[in-house]
Amino acid sequence: MSSSQAARPGLALALLPIVLTFGVLGVQLFAFGDFTPHVPLIIGIAITALVGRYLGLRWQQLEAGMLHVVSIGLPAVGILMLVGMITGVWIASGTVPTLIYFGLELLSPQVFLAAAALLCAVVSVSLGTSWGTVGTVGLALMGIGAGFDIPAYWTAGAVVSGAFFGDKVSPLSDTTNLAPAVTGVNLFDHIRNLMPTTLPAMVIALVIYLLAGQGLVGEEAASLERIASITQGLSQHFEISVLSLLPVLVVIGLAVMRLPALPVLFVGVVLGGATAWLLQGEGVSALFGFAFSGYAIDTGVAEIDGLLNRGGLQSMTWVITLLLIALSFGGILERTGCMHAIIAAIMRRVKRFGGLQTSAIVSSMSTNLVAGDPYLAITLTGRMFGPVYRGKGVSMLNLSRATEEGGTLISPLIPWNAGGAVVITSLGLSVADGNMGDLMYIPLAFACWLSPLIGVLYAWLGWFSPRASEAEQARWQADGEPIMAVEEGDRRSLDGVGSSVAG
Repeated sequence: MSSSQAARPGLALALLPIVLTFGVLGVQLFAFGDFTPHVPLIIGIAITALVGRYLGLRWQQLEAGMLHVVSIGLPAVGILMLVGMITGVWIASGTVPTLIYFGLELLSPQVFLAAAALLCAVVSVSLGTSWGTVGTVGLALMGIGAGFDIPAYWTAGAVVSGAFFGDKVSPLSDTTNLAPAVTGVNLFDHIRNLMPTTLPAMVIALVIYLLAGQGLVGEEAASLERIASITQGLSQHFEISVLSLLPVLVVIGLAVMRLPALPVLFVGVVLGGATAWLLQGEGVSALFGFAFSGYAIDTGVAEIDGLLNRGGLQSMTWVITLLLIALSFGGILERTGCMHAIIAAIMRRVKRFGGLQTSAIVSSMSTNLVAGDPYLAITLTGRMFGPVYRGKGVSMLNLSRATEEGGTLISPLIPWNAGGAVVITSLGLSVADGNMGDLMYIPLAFACWLSPLIGVLYAWLGWFSPRASEAEQARWQADGEPIMAVEEGDRRSLDGVGSSVAG
């Protein structure tokens, strides 16, 4: 058959490769205690390819579908490479050790979790990348948390909340630009429409972190001897100086100037190398090794060695290969029509706006869960649901927010997703040999999962859920955007929807 003659899968057939893939993934995880989702996802690609052949698609068509989606994610691969390099070099330059040192000296253990979330939010808004924030400032905060004897999963939860909050609302973020681009809305209108869900979620998270800090660290809980051993070990092996913070300050400054993320992060690598050479006395040959293989040190203090022996381009190969495989899986699911069939089945059952918005959020989350990639989650949901939103006469701002709620924010909460893999790798969380304790960071990343819940609540209440303005509807017509016709009864079901971004 040609591509135009290929059959469309029914719902049962569309679900088959996803169910079988998750079955293999479950065996790998629970029966074998091995948390490496790469092979199960490759098996999933093979199963989906068989479904595609059954539907009449040629291998070249399936391959083209995979390569198309992989090409969308290539900028993310570049960011991952630079994050690995910058981590190794910034440790060698003393940047990360200085941040840990000053953090232990200046921060109070009781407010540490809230301060960590707030700091990551500010840095992520400035950099426009949650992954870069997690791999640099987040790593330093893990060291400070260890010094305060705070469980790693609590610190990781706070770091993830702040980093992905910042990523979601930063005009420099790729996902924040992708969502309005896919749905056809203005970037800054999109960011303003994110605030009613994002800000309350972050405020609630900060309150929880403040309360948790009081319970986790009492007056005597943080061992002064432990903190002193870490700060002394750092000062003995590194030149602790504000000059070593220059790479961080320059990178943030360049990001504020709205320069692209990839060149900004590369400048960070170069500045980190120069600082390591001039301030820490490292040789040029060693710097190449740190950028490629990561930093290695034996201080005799287990906490320091565990935190600083990491980074390098090689450290990201696990994540990069997972990302490429996940993108390929998502691409072949889209090319066979499986994802379209599932979303279409959901949309046929949706009548009210609350159900429509909830379905879009859940679909974005589900694509994140199945395909393992936030970019595909945002793109696929925006493309599939767009005609329905336009047909119901509601603003596409609602859809752009839904794609980010389920795409950007849920990504770090799925361990085999690109975002989750970055968090686990960059923060040194232990998930090997069936040890899943550190995955407790997932429920503790409060800002990430509270925001979608608040969004669903608003949709059913009709708050912060604008109708399409006449200008927006005219733009749809002028651009020839597809509009799915709806029955008059369905339009009346939208009476509770607000008429503006403010509800």
